Amino acid sequence: MSPSTDRMLNRVKALYLFIRKKGTVTTRELVEEFGTTQRTIQRDLNVLSYNNLVTSPARGMWETTAKKVKVS
Repeated sequence: MSPSTDRMLNRVKALYLFIRKKGTVTTRELVEEFGTTQRTIQRDLNVLSYNNLVTSPARGMWETTAKKVKVS
C-alpha cells in the first residue's frame, strides 16, 4: 500500500472515531481538529458515508450510524 493511501486510511479511521466519541460534529470542527482542508475532510466523509458509517442529519453536521464496526 502506498504511503499516501495508508495516511488517508488512518485519517478516515481517526475521523470516524472522533465523530463516534463526540456524537454530532460540524464539518468546521473536523477541519480544525485534523488541520486539513475542508475538501479533504469532505472526501473522507464521503468514504464514510458511502460505507454507511456516518450520516448527515443537517447540512454540515455529521454523526455515526448504528452500523457495527470492529475497530482494530
